[in-house]
Amino acid sequence: MNSELRREYLAGLGLTGWTLRSAEAAATVAPPADTSAAREAGVDWTELRARVAACVRCGLCTTRTQTVFGVGNLNAEWLIVGEAPGADEDRQGEPFVGRAGQLLNAMLHAVGLAREQVYIANVLKCRPPGNRDPGASEAAECLPYLERQIALLKPKIMLAVGRIAAQNLLRTDKTLGSLRQQVHRFGALQVPLVVTYHPAYLLRTPTDKRKAWEDLKFAREVCSRV
Repeated sequence: MNSELRREYLAGLGLTGWTLRSAEAAATVAPPADTSAAREAGVDWTELRARVAACVRCGLCTTRTQTVFGVGNLNAEWLIVGEAPGADEDRQGEPFVGRAGQLLNAMLHAVGLAREQVYIANVLKCRPPGNRDPGASEAAECLPYLERQIALLKPKIMLAVGRIAAQNLLRTDKTLGSLRQQVHRFGALQVPLVVTYHPAYLLRTPTDKRKAWEDLKFAREVCSRV
């Protein structure tokens, strides 16, 4: 991406410039993925999508408009993971649309990535009513689908956006602030995982955009070393 276009996207984040720094963080490891991941073992993209579309493993199947499988480049190095679909995503069947999606696009462009270059998914494939937080059992039932997506993608890095996504992926109740600026590891492939703020939160709290920018730079540095 040329410098002029990068400046444009940085301006959208409320930032004026950036500099690279060396990544200094202690590696932490998430607990092993649940053995229920074997439920989807060996399934290809087509079959996995069909299974998600027909899923009735939790009560969210009765309130959804449609499932939100995920979208993006099937050879992506970056996997972006949010918590669950919202109202717009439930209607359109695609993750991170609307204003939050536009900000996510700007965040990605700021580090030289187009939306089409990454893969975007959620921990949950169905919208919780009223956009409430996902229940523990709902996340447990849905996580094997994401684990299979990760096994098929083999991404170089995962970016968990938002507290709920980070806590579910890392199986922790630690605050988002305490999880930032560290290299975590996820699942059987031990994929490097970096935590940052959800775009919807940044729309409500723009003063934290600079922190998110630091996280994005950190994630890019981590990815460059994989």
